Amino acid sequence: MFLAGEWTHRSQVIEVDDPGAGETIATVPKGTAEDMETALNTAIEGKKIAAGLTTKQRMDILANTAQLVDDNVEEAAQLIATEGIKTINEARSEASRAAETLRLSAEEARRLTGETINFDQVSGNADRHGYTFRFPLGIIGAITPFNDPLNLVAHKIAPAIAGGNAVILKPATQTPLSALWLTEKLLEAGLPAKVMNTITGSGSEVTPPLLESREVRMITFTGGIEAGEKIAKQAGLKKLSMELGSNSPFLVFKDANLDKAAEAAVGGAYGAGGQNCLSVQRIFVHKEVEQSFTDKFIEKAKQLVTGDKKSEDTDMGPLISEDEAKSIMTNIENAKEQGAEVLLGGDHSNRFMYPTLVKHVPKDSTLYKEEIFGPVASLHTFSDYDEAIRSANEVNFGLQVGVFTNHLQTAHKAAHDLHVGGVIINDSSDFRVDAMPFGGVKGSGINREGVHNAIMDMTEPRVVSFKIEDDEQ
Repeated sequence: MFLAGEWTHRSQVIEVDDPGAGETIATVPKGTAEDMETALNTAIEGKKIAAGLTTKQRMDILANTAQLVDDNVEEAAQLIATEGIKTINEARSEASRAAETLRLSAEEARRLTGETINFDQVSGNADRHGYTFRFPLGIIGAITPFNDPLNLVAHKIAPAIAGGNAVILKPATQTPLSALWLTEKLLEAGLPAKVMNTITGSGSEVTPPLLESREVRMITFTGGIEAGEKIAKQAGLKKLSMELGSNSPFLVFKDANLDKAAEAAVGGAYGAGGQNCLSVQRIFVHKEVEQSFTDKFIEKAKQLVTGDKKSEDTDMGPLISEDEAKSIMTNIENAKEQGAEVLLGGDHSNRFMYPTLVKHVPKDSTLYKEEIFGPVASLHTFSDYDEAIRSANEVNFGLQVGVFTNHLQTAHKAAHDLHVGGVIINDSSDFRVDAMPFGGVKGSGINREGVHNAIMDMTEPRVVSFKIEDDEQ
C-alpha cells in the first residue's frame, strides 16, 4: 500500500482472489487504524502541497495520468478482469473510461473559477466591489467498491486532485489491485507523494480514524445503504457524497419499440453480472405488450454466454463471492414460496449465476424491495401511466430509471413524475457517461458524482469584498 509517501508492506496480509477461478492471485497489506493515523498525519502535510499546486500543474498531472492509462489500457483491463467480476471486454471499457474521467478532471481544473458580485445592488454599497473564488476543502476520504475498481476510484480521486486536495483512498477489500495500479500511475505522472495515501485492509478496522478525523473535510463513498448509514453517523460535521445503490425500474409503454426495449433491458439487467448499482431490476411492461416483450427478452437473454471472464466470447462473468450467489438464490427461493414464477435461469454453479427472470414477485419480498446485486430481474405489468409511475416510485431507492416510449408527452411527463436522480428515455437505466451528474434520492444516496459536480463539492467558494475609499490627494 502507499503510505506516508512510500510503498509499504506488512507482515499481516489480505489475500486477493480471482472470483472466477476461486484462486488467490495476490496479497496486500492488512492495514490498521494506526496506519490510517499515519496517513492522516501525512495528509495534513499533503493538503498544503496540493493547495500550492498551480492549475497547470494539476492539469498536467491528471492529463499525464490519463495518457499513462491509455498507453497501458490492456494491462489495466487484464487487472480489472482478474481481480474483479467483469469480462475482459467490460474491463477494457472501464479502463478507457477511467482515462476519460482523468482527462475530464484535468479540464475541470481549468474551469474552477469564481464570479464577480454586484454589491451595489443594495443601497449604501456603491463603494464596494467583490468576487468569489474557490478553494480546496483540504483532505478528502474516498472509499470505493469492488464492481468498478478503477473508474470509480478515478471518479473520486481525480476531481479531488483537480480541486487542490489531498486524498486518502480506501479501496474495496476484494479488489484493491486496480487502485494501487492507478496510484502508481499518478505518482509516475508527477503527483507529489504526500498528496495521496492508498490504504488496504478491512474497512471496519481501517476507516474509523478516517471518518472521525476533523481534519478530513469530506467523505466520498460508493457502497451499500447499511454501510452508508453507519458512515454518516460516524463522520460528523463534514461533507458527504454517497452513492448507495438502487433497485432500478424499467418501464415499457405499449407504444415502445419492443425489440430495442428488450435488448436494452437484457443488457441493463445482466451486464457485469448484474453487479451494477444501475442494473435493471424491476421491469414494468404494459399488459397489452407483455407477452411480446417477454418473448423477445428471453430470446435475447438466452444468447448470453456465462463463463470465463478472459474469453472474448463471454458476456457475463462470476459473482464476487459464492456467499453472494447463495444469498441471491435464497431470495429467489423465498419469492417462489410466495408465488413467484421463474421464467428464465434461477440457478447457479459456485460463483457463476445464470441470467434470471422472475414473474409474479410479491411486493413485500426482498427480491422486489431491496437491491439484488446479481443477474436477476423481475417482470411486472401495468394498466396505465399512473400505475407504472406509482410502481416505479414505491421502493426506498431512486437512482435511475429506463423509460421506453415513442410518445413525447409520456416521456416528458415521466421525467417529472419519477422520483429518481436520472430518467433515461429509450435506453437502459444503466446508461452513464462520466461527465454527467450521477446520483440518486431516498436510499440511493446524497449529492452527485460526475466530474464537474464532484469538483464543486470538493471545493468551497470564498467571498472577497473591497471597500473602495475615495482618496482625494
